[in-house]
Amino acid sequence: MKKFFAEFKKFITRGNVLDMSVGVIVGGAFTAIVNGMSNFILKPIINWVLMLILGKDSLSEVFTFLDRVDMVDETGKIVPDLEKSIYIDWGAFINAIINFILIALVLFIIVRAINRMKDSGEESKKGKLTKEQKKELKAAGIKRRNKAAVKAYFDEKARLEAEAKAKADAEAAEADRLAREANPTAEDLLKKIVVLLENK
Repeated sequence: MKKFFAEFKKFITRGNVLDMSVGVIVGGAFTAIVNGMSNFILKPIINWVLMLILGKDSLSEVFTFLDRVDMVDETGKIVPDLEKSIYIDWGAFINAIINFILIALVLFIIVRAINRMKDSGEESKKGKLTKEQKKELKAAGIKRRNKAAVKAYFDEKARLEAEAKAKADAEAAEADRLAREANPTAEDLLKKIVVLLENK
């Protein structure tokens, strides 16, 4: 039983499970926002435009009947019996398109905002100095506000480090060459023999 609960705890605290949970909750909240925008803002505008064009007062009344069966409603008017009629429900289709466009738009805005925040965070990290760098500048008597002096200091430091590395590499290569000359390998000896034979 302890093993079962230990495995369950490990599963429930995994990063991707928590991320997925947050995604589902936030997705549900955004679905409510999108539905509210669609039902209470855009659909009334579309219904008004349709009323001007088609004379219908709602997307729910935009049908193309393939087989229409009429009935008399409470007011005595002849209206289509939707349960017995065969029809194409253009209103529901238009509603689905509106919802899809809204969801895609909201997701695009969210992803764009997150990417911009991420990019600006990376840029600010690039420009920030570490504690060691701040100490170096203070010891060198350079103020951090003087960007040109800070850049010149770190450029000179990088140049000196590159020169020191090149010098150390050259010294290591020379030491390696001297060590090989002092203790030649079989390959080195064969090369010397070949050179001597060619010179004869």
